[in-house]
Amino acid sequence: MKLYGDPGSGSTRRVLAALYHIGAEFEFELIDLFKGDNRTPQFLALNPNGMIPVLVDDDAVLYEAAAINLYLAEKFSSNLLPAGVDRSLTLQWMFWAAEHWRQGPPVLFNERVAKTIMGLPQDPRAIADAEASIRKFAAILDDHLQDRQYVVGKHFTLADIDLAATFTHLPRSRPPYDEFPNVMAWHHRLLEHVPAWSRTRDKVEQRMAALMK
Repeated sequence: MKLYGDPGSGSTRRVLAALYHIGAEFEFELIDLFKGDNRTPQFLALNPNGMIPVLVDDDAVLYEAAAINLYLAEKFSSNLLPAGVDRSLTLQWMFWAAEHWRQGPPVLFNERVAKTIMGLPQDPRAIADAEASIRKFAAILDDHLQDRQYVVGKHFTLADIDLAATFTHLPRSRPPYDEFPNVMAWHHRLLEHVPAWSRTRDKVEQRMAALMK
C-alpha cells in the first residue's frame, strides 16, 4: 500500500492514525500542497480533485479520508469499524463530522495559518462565521460526550478519528473548543490513551514547524 499526503493535513492525519492503529505496513509519499505537488499530471491521474490523501493498494485507488479509512477497517477486520448498531452509529458520526463539524475549522486554518504562510490578510467576517458554526456543533458534541469516554461504544473508532481531526491545528487555528469541557476532555483522552493519535500529533507539529519557520 502507498499513501500520498502531507503529515500537516488533518485529512492525511485521519488516514495515518488508522494505519498506525491497525499496524498496517505502507509506503508514504509527501504531496506538498504549497509547492503544487497536488496539481501535477501524475497526481491528478490518481485524484482529479487534486486533494489529499490518496491510497493506492494494488488495483484500488481511493481518495476521501473517510472512504479510505472504511476500506482499511474492513480490509484488516479492525474494530475501528464496530459491528451491529455501533457500526451505524460510527457512520452516523462520520457523516455528521463531514456535513457539520468540519465546516468551520478549515476556514480558521485558511485564515489564521495558510494566509499567514502566504503573507495574505485575514478576513474577520469569515473568522466570526466559522467560530459561530464551531460553537453551534461543539455544543451538540459536548452534550453527547457528557457521560462517554469515546464517541461510540467503549473504544476508539473511526468516529473519533473523523471528529478529532479538527484538533490538528488547535494551537494555530485556535477554534473555541476550550468553551466545551467535555469535548476537550475527550480529546485529551485520545492523546493519552490512543498511541496512534498522539503519534500523528507529533508528525503534524514537526511538519508545521518546518513550514512556518
